[in-house]
Parts: sequence; structure tokens; C-alpha cells
Amino acid sequence: MITVPAPAKINLTLEVIGRRADGYHEIDSIVQTIGLCDVLHFEAADDLTFYSQMPQWSAAESLSLRAANRIREVTGCSRGACISIEKNIPLRAGLGGESSTAAATLIGLNRLWNLKLTHESLAKIAAELGSDVPFFLYGGTARIRGRGEIVTPLSVSLLAWVVLLIPAVNVPPDKTAQLYSLVRPEHYSDGTATQRLAARLERGAEIGAAALYNAFDAVATDYFGLEAWRQQFGPSEAGKVHVAGSGPGLFLLLPDKQRAEQIYAALRGQGLNACLAPLLRLDDRDGAVI
Repeated sequence: MITVPAPAKINLTLEVIGRRADGYHEIDSIVQTIGLCDVLHFEAADDLTFYSQMPQWSAAESLSLRAANRIREVTGCSRGACISIEKNIPLRAGLGGESSTAAATLIGLNRLWNLKLTHESLAKIAAELGSDVPFFLYGGTARIRGRGEIVTPLSVSLLAWVVLLIPAVNVPPDKTAQLYSLVRPEHYSDGTATQRLAARLERGAEIGAAALYNAFDAVATDYFGLEAWRQQFGPSEAGKVHVAGSGPGLFLLLPDKQRAEQIYAALRGQGLNACLAPLLRLDDRDGAVI
């Protein structure tokens, strides 16, 4: 059996530069994997099958199935696999779960079927599947540009903890497209926030709450009605809370593990869907679910 973790991510910055001629939006973002992971198990089989313990997850509608079919098409491989996915990342929360499992599917099948595809070949397939998928072939901290397919890994080791809150709101399947449709020119920026944070990381400086930025903060807050959910983190922390990706998941980044544990415990004590996770380093795919 081959096992491949598929970590969630947060965007430390997410700037929308503008709308492209191909209909996508140009972005500039620093992305970080965290220790909240789905886990994929691969075994040889006659047919290609998927299993998951999460009833809401559908293999037929997943990027993982598309990834498996595409790697078969590219290589001409007709072998099967039994792929079991332990789902821990909430669906459609802005944490990149679908993209991460798609990348893990490419990695796992490349190993299981001994295809010997290069990283560049896998990245090309990943870019066809979705804008976030190429990043998850790396993990750790990276700057992503274009529509997300241009990935520059950053060799930094960030020591911090993420407290996540998944609001109990209705999330349509096409929520990312809907939120992008609400992005207006006044939400555009020029990449300065991302460049500034990249420079801080290269110097080894602490991130600091003021360095985080997400163009979707205002858009997603209005769309999902997230302001009351932000306040659940407490009056002193609410202003430092950002949406994860395009939301509706919310996160608070803290360097102090004890403080992070206190806030996490308070959220859980209210019966809220919260999670505590460390940041993951480049190529560290052994994240733990807490």
C-alpha cells in the first residue's frame, strides 16, 4: 500500500491583479500548507475505484477521479487502483481540499503504477485540473502567480499555528466562481502586499497580522455573512481573522501555541466546527490532524 497525505492550505496573501483575456483572474499569492490533512491510500486493483468515509464527498464529481483519468490518458496506462480517501478537510471551505487530493492522486498513482513521470510532467497535468493543484505538488510555503499555475517554492520554516473555524453557512458548489464574479476593480491590487511578505519571509522575520491580506475578505464576508463568525474568536482577535482562500472558512494565525490552543478550546466549547493545525514546511507531507 502507498499512502500520501493531502494537506489543506491557507493564503497568507491573495491579491487579485485583474481579469485575464481567457476569463480567469490574474493573482499573486503566498500559500501555506497546514497540518490538517486528507490521507490517500493506494492499492493495486483490476479496476479504478474510490472510497471515502465522508458521505458528502462524491468520487464522480471529484478532481481526484479527473486526475486519475487524466494520468491514464497521458501515459496510456490501463491499470487499476483502489484509492481510499480519509477526508478530514471540510468541503468547499476555501482550504483547497479537492485540489490537494487531486495532486496526491497524481503522486500516488505515479508511484503505484511506476510511471516515472517527472515533476514537470505532473505539474502540467495538475495545471489542466485546476488552478490550485500545481501548488500541492510542492506544499510548504510558495508564491503562486498567473491563475495559480506558476509556483515558486519559498525555502522558509515558519513556526506558527492556525486556528480554523468553519462557519455553518450554505456553500453552493460553484461558490468560487460566484465570488470571483463579485470581485470589482476596487478589489484589485498590484502584488505589493505579496512582494512585501515574501521579502519578510526571506529575511526570516515574523509574519505579523498586518502582513496578511486577502482580496476576498470583504467580498466573502458580505456574501456569507461572516462578521458574526469572526467575532467568535474574541474581541481582541476578530480583526486579525481572514477568510481561507475564497472562504467561508476563517483562520487566525498565531505564533504562540498556548494562545492558539486557548482560542481553539473556546471555539470548540461553543460547539463550533474548529480545528487547530501547525504550518507545514516544504515537502513535509506528514501533517497531523488535531
